[in-house]
Amino acid sequence: MSGLRSFVARRLLLGVLQTIAVVLLVFALIEALPGDAAVALAGDQPDPARIAALREAMHLDRPAHERLTDWVTGLLHGELGTSLSSGRPVGQYICDGFGPTLLLATLTAALLVPAGFGLGVLAARHEGRLADRLISSVTLAVYAVPEFALGILLVTVFALQLRWLPPTAVGYGTDLLGHPAALVLPVLVLLARPVCSLSRLVRAGMIDALASPYVAQARRYGISGARIRYTHALPGALAPAAQQLARTVDWLLCGVIVVEALYVIPGLGTVLLDAVAERDVPVVQGLAVVFGLLTVVLNLGADLVTHRLAPRAGVIA
Repeated sequence: MSGLRSFVARRLLLGVLQTIAVVLLVFALIEALPGDAAVALAGDQPDPARIAALREAMHLDRPAHERLTDWVTGLLHGELGTSLSSGRPVGQYICDGFGPTLLLATLTAALLVPAGFGLGVLAARHEGRLADRLISSVTLAVYAVPEFALGILLVTVFALQLRWLPPTAVGYGTDLLGHPAALVLPVLVLLARPVCSLSRLVRAGMIDALASPYVAQARRYGISGARIRYTHALPGALAPAAQQLARTVDWLLCGVIVVEALYVIPGLGTVLLDAVAERDVPVVQGLAVVFGLLTVVLNLGADLVTHRLAPRAGVIA
């Protein structure tokens, strides 16, 4: 138990340091971009006097280290800052974009778990036979297709040609749950590659577990095949799959920019794209902090689940 507490403390400390590093890197990269929020607000034909006035009003004329220090001070008091382009609190931007992203992530994860684990177990159960070869070939082919290409293909077929589904979520705002047809194509695109990687991990883990000595011993004791597969072999296969599942949920929650941009979904990815285009540094920094904390929490949870399912893996060491 003390080893577990020590591991959790180390991972949390490492996560905090990683989040700080991400914020500093994001700030430096935004500073290196040409122009700033004042230039973005000035329009296509900027007036130098107006740009100077905007910079002074936004405190962009101050040195970068002073602006970063002020932002960090506010962060320590629970404030993510204020948008340079609109004057709205950064937390409000994140709350507005978090709903659609969370909805997409929840639907995708709810379908990912049964589909990925089911295909992996089915392939392992029929190792080397037609079902295994078919699942392995299809998952490999689908995984090789980039998200944007798959998204465009699905829009072309199901939205433009068959007219079964809307091509984008334009006009629906953040009320996506009230228009489920607009969620079908984005969820399919988000689901495609994670299902492939998760099923292949579960397949490999199940095959290794079924070939292990303790499974052979269970067979000698006359234990049924179903009990061997689901009680003895599957928990060992779940350990690496839990890590992959955590990375996938992290990827979903941190805003899938390509999918949200393709289907015009007002999630965190869209908020991030707009903030970068407007050089809105506080919004980008606030998103970096949220994304960093989500990554730390999800990966820590995955490590704890892995240790619980397969303590021999030595995660806590």
